[in-house]
Amino acid sequence: MNKSVQLTWLWCVCMALSACGDEAPTPIDPPVTGYQQYGTPFSGVPAVEDMVMYEVNLRGFSSGGNLQGVISRLDALKKLGVNVIWLMPIHPIGTVNSVNSPYAVRDYKAIGAEYGTLSDLRALTDQAHARGMAVIMDWVANHTAWDHPWTVANKSWYTQDAAGAITHPAGTNWMDVADLNFDNPQMRAAMIDAMRYWMLEANVDGYRCDYADGVPVDFWTEALATLDTLPDRQGIWLAEGGRRDHFTAGFDMIYAWDYYDRLKRIYAGEPATSLYATHVTEYSSLPSGKHRLRYTTNHDQSAWENTPMVLFNGKAGALGASVCAVFMEGVPLFYTGQETGRVSTLPFFSNSPVNWDENPDMQAAYAAMMAVYTRSDAARKGTLASYADSDVVCFEKTLGTSRLLVMVNVRNTDQTLVLPAFLRNTTWTDALTGSAVTLETSVPLAPYQYLMLEK
Repeated sequence: MNKSVQLTWLWCVCMALSACGDEAPTPIDPPVTGYQQYGTPFSGVPAVEDMVMYEVNLRGFSSGGNLQGVISRLDALKKLGVNVIWLMPIHPIGTVNSVNSPYAVRDYKAIGAEYGTLSDLRALTDQAHARGMAVIMDWVANHTAWDHPWTVANKSWYTQDAAGAITHPAGTNWMDVADLNFDNPQMRAAMIDAMRYWMLEANVDGYRCDYADGVPVDFWTEALATLDTLPDRQGIWLAEGGRRDHFTAGFDMIYAWDYYDRLKRIYAGEPATSLYATHVTEYSSLPSGKHRLRYTTNHDQSAWENTPMVLFNGKAGALGASVCAVFMEGVPLFYTGQETGRVSTLPFFSNSPVNWDENPDMQAAYAAMMAVYTRSDAARKGTLASYADSDVVCFEKTLGTSRLLVMVNVRNTDQTLVLPAFLRNTTWTDALTGSAVTLETSVPLAPYQYLMLEK
């Protein structure tokens, strides 16, 4: 048992003992930590504009539902162009008022037995780093499980009602979790200490911060500033939120909720021109170097709403929607099994393994799409221009002399895109096939077809 584990164990024992007897428990300071840096901090963290993120639902990612299952598929993720792996919460799950959600954390400094061990997590970060991929963890700061030791030993660390009872997060139906009190400096210190733990002891590269809008901006500012002092590191900070002050706090990315909602509505019949308008609104006044996370699904959508195969009407529609989400602008996100064309919803309160042998043609199409994205500087960093059409999303990315022209038919019927005058009679290369393409006055597109042409 290393020193930090011993200290944590002693702290938990003290908290348990303090709960005995008739007297109210006395708040206990977080342990004095002496964490050691495991391995070498990863020097290959990509710039935000170059990131391709993959969210791993461990319970769906492999039959074992564990960290080893992720290690076994690292090469497949690399083939998809992924360079940042986001692990959904891997901590022990609370059992009081439980729905078996990984977002009900019972111990911030432990790994749930169903997922593996610290050695497994270290092996994952080691092997991901060796392949040029960063690893971030999902951090649940707003609340804990009801049987987290803090609820007994440090009741003042939680929000309480007029009767002094700990409450669930206000304005939610999350009855399985207890709301934390960010007015308490000891709780804040313990939270930041736990975040430091994984970056040092497991060499993870940053965090996706759950329900970031529910946590005060001054906490995020303090936490990220502290983590940024860790030597020889470039942290990755993703806020699940839409507040602009997340950028002031130090986050690199926030969510593109409006873009996702608009994309669904366009595939349901709204004019395609509205997608660019939503993009402009989301990116207006965004600080330099900061981005939105763009996706066609994530763990909430695939569990509670539907999968891309349903929302976008099959393989062709799901692929075309991904082209819109990936190439217009932002940090692309893929979610567990998305590339397999899974039709049924994917839970995360229970195990439901993805069939990785399903739809190999779709998996190949995603890999080909992302090969274009990862090799094209224009795709990732180019200046965006949009060409209006009601039924086809059409835009161009330009960087220096490099150009990438993208067209996506968002209808389940044949469409003919009439080209602007300056694109007529121009010759391009099909980015997916390498064949020459000469544009005339219009381009015919089959239902949900997409084209990517480059110069």
